[in-house]
Amino acid sequence: MKMTEQIDPKDEIRRLMNLPKAYFGTVADRDGSKYPFVSLVVPAIDGDGQPLLLLSDLSDHVKNLQVESKASLLFDGTAGRDEPLTGPRVTLLGEVAVTEAAVDRDAYLARHPTADLYAGFKDFRFYRFKVREALLVAGFGRIHRLAGDDLPFRHPRA
Repeated sequence: MKMTEQIDPKDEIRRLMNLPKAYFGTVADRDGSKYPFVSLVVPAIDGDGQPLLLLSDLSDHVKNLQVESKASLLFDGTAGRDEPLTGPRVTLLGEVAVTEAAVDRDAYLARHPTADLYAGFKDFRFYRFKVREALLVAGFGRIHRLAGDDLPFRHPRA
């Protein structure tokens, strides 16, 4: 994308959220001190365009969520650029909760069919990330901040 090219921030956020991986930020509490904790995840998107995750209860990020449900997701669209800071990325802020909805399980496994191998393990659960805010950096100096309620995340039906 060229610097002069106009984008629709909502479309660009949707596009980035469909990337195959994201960086998941939670809050780690170590002896009363809080630290950012970032891990790699492979999200899917539910029918309302909210991220879904499949996480193990044994993981540090789930242990962190048990104390603090607020989290962030960074979708990085800068791959292959000589200057990554000129590329698009979106950071989502929100809250994460377990979902037992069959439709969420189905949506996740449709996107990541190989996850079916461990999705039934006792320590794995599906989580829904409720977006409160999105910060889109569409390239150097091209920043858009949108409230979660302002984002029609729902994917257009084909």
